[in-house]
Amino acid sequence: MHHITAVITKQNGKQRLGRGFSPTELKKAGLNKQDAKKMGIPQDIKRKSAHDENIATLKAHAEKAKAEAAAKPKTPKIEPTPKPKKKAKS
Repeated sequence: MHHITAVITKQNGKQRLGRGFSPTELKKAGLNKQDAKKMGIPQDIKRKSAHDENIATLKAHAEKAKAEAAAKPKTPKIEPTPKPKKKAKS
């Protein structure tokens, strides 16, 4: 999966890259902490704001990740072969 970053809009209108997405943005995008961690989405628990651009980015990224997961063929689980039992000494 590609690395995505949050965009922070400052008071003067300029934008900068953020440390991660706020919990509010994750919630509005329909993701929880565990889903975000599995997808490699950075989280910034100190942030409280929610920007519409970031929510749209998260939704698009989540849809793309779900499509890729559905397209991947599931690999069968390989079970270990049982070890032969040792003969008891008499």
